[in-house]
Amino acid sequence: MATLQTIKQRFGIVGQSPLLHRALSTAERVASTDLSVLITGESGVGKEVFSKIIHSLSHRKHNNFIAINCGAIPEGTINSELFGHEKGAFTGATTDRKGYFETYDGGTVFLDEIGEMPLDTQAYLLRVLESGEYIRVGSSKVQRTDVRIIAATNVDLKERIQKGKFREDLYYRLNTVAITVPPLRERKEDIFMLFRKFTVDVAEKYHITPVRLDDRAKLLLENYNWPGNIRELKNLAEKVSILSEEREISAEQLLDIFPTIKDRHLPALTKNGKEDQGLQEREILYKLLFDMKSDLNDLKSLIYELIRDNDLQVPDNNTLKTLTGPVLERDLPSRSNESRSNYPGYTYDHEEDEEYEEERTEEDLRPMIIREEGRDQDEYGSVEIIDENLSLEYHEKNLIEKALKKHNGRRKDAAEDLGISERTLYRKIKQYNLQ
Repeated sequence: MATLQTIKQRFGIVGQSPLLHRALSTAERVASTDLSVLITGESGVGKEVFSKIIHSLSHRKHNNFIAINCGAIPEGTINSELFGHEKGAFTGATTDRKGYFETYDGGTVFLDEIGEMPLDTQAYLLRVLESGEYIRVGSSKVQRTDVRIIAATNVDLKERIQKGKFREDLYYRLNTVAITVPPLRERKEDIFMLFRKFTVDVAEKYHITPVRLDDRAKLLLENYNWPGNIRELKNLAEKVSILSEEREISAEQLLDIFPTIKDRHLPALTKNGKEDQGLQEREILYKLLFDMKSDLNDLKSLIYELIRDNDLQVPDNNTLKTLTGPVLERDLPSRSNESRSNYPGYTYDHEEDEEYEEERTEEDLRPMIIREEGRDQDEYGSVEIIDENLSLEYHEKNLIEKALKKHNGRRKDAAEDLGISERTLYRKIKQYNLQ
């Protein structure tokens, strides 16, 4: 078997990409068989070169090879082109004509752009693949052929199957061995090597000095997306070699000759079909997440109020303190601007703060004990344990009742005093059956 290096030299293939080597290795291994091969890859990656490699390394190499572009043959004549026709089969058929499968019997037929083949022709091709039999247009005589079929496509055949434009049985019959030719953007290490080869070829053809790129121009070359792949790169190399007066090309000069080289061709959402439906679903999801975040902030604010108004024990993120006397305003989760900044979703209001100071009573200043980490409880002396209802729903309901009573049933004012939205307050009123 030929080595990869020998194959690359023989067919003028340049590159060291592992993806390229994998495709070449697969082509070399399958060449000695008669299995059908499906070559996939974007336009301009060199799929036809791989079909020639397979033919040249096969036992059919001394027979003929033909490449047929299925998309370039009109639908009304493709059956005649492939399978031939009898005299008088249709208007203009003045003589018998052999088709490609008869003419290249014993050789290799490369069907490029197989996804563009009409459905009726696909049925005839499937029969050739399964039994080697075919019938000329206008004839009833079955003929046989011994050709190897290599197909190629730059479209997703599975997607065309779902749309009813390609036969599923033909797809699996063609796809006995699959070879994927990588696009140029996935072979960044090969881009400058290919560019240099093309410029040298142009220089030899027109007897000129090959152009060279500086480092910044090389960077532009390697970071471009190359939607046209090797064909586009070759066109650029020829354009630069002919149009540039200087042989040392800078990034600025390269941009003057090929302005779109700075484009990145990033994917974008379109506003039709499945993409549009997916976008609407994402918008709904984002809205739901924002609503959940708002509700969470309201709940945090409500819990803060419960802790503050009921002197509940709360841990501090910093070193915890023990207060055995009357609790001072500065030691509680106060309503000051500084302390409230630690509670998400709470809005500071100076007027509300003044009302709060007037309403505080001695009962609100009960002793509060907070355990300090790493210290024994005995250091604080005895503590009276009071059995009280610690249900969060109980205190939440009680707090809402107090707020509504304080503001004479004005829900908007009560919601502002509680630090929650009116929507959340309405939901809580309904939940607790409050009037």
